[in-house]
Amino acid sequence: MTLRNAVMATLLEGEASGYDLAKGFNASVANFWTATPQQLYRELDRMEREGLVTARVVRQERRPDKRLFSLTDAGHDALRAHLADPITRPTAIRDGLLVKVQCADIGELAPVQADITAHMTWSRDKLARYERLRERLLGGRTEEEHLAEAERVGPYLTLLRGIAFEEENLRWGELALRVLAARSSG
Repeated sequence: MTLRNAVMATLLEGEASGYDLAKGFNASVANFWTATPQQLYRELDRMEREGLVTARVVRQERRPDKRLFSLTDAGHDALRAHLADPITRPTAIRDGLLVKVQCADIGELAPVQADITAHMTWSRDKLARYERLRERLLGGRTEEEHLAEAERVGPYLTLLRGIAFEEENLRWGELALRVLAARSSG
């Protein structure tokens, strides 16, 4: 998957500025794809040159003009082609914390425990954001009602995956802290 596909998937929600996309990335696709605002703007420029998105300028008082991007027919076609691509391999975990844990036995455990605790805090914060997004998506409906009635279910399904990922990070963190605490006291 490329950043381009993630941007186009986000634009399925409708027209958005680069700023809105950056915020939307944090709210909607951060559970499976991350990008800096600079990366998003560069990709939007490339996509506009390639005809995948179009931009219109909105004049603003006391602020710089903003560009609102939307998918073109070619952008929709590119997303459909992406859906038809062969299955991609699962992403491998590349996590600096796990490198520290892997070699924790040869040094002080306290810094590793502190890193695990910090990661757990980040996971709790993400879970809180994901739960707020979930409530917004459900809009007072049950999950079953939402899945039966919603125009698009993809955003909800990817959100559920992000929630499960962060919940598992917390379970693993609790286990790792218990094991390391036992090692450091023994």
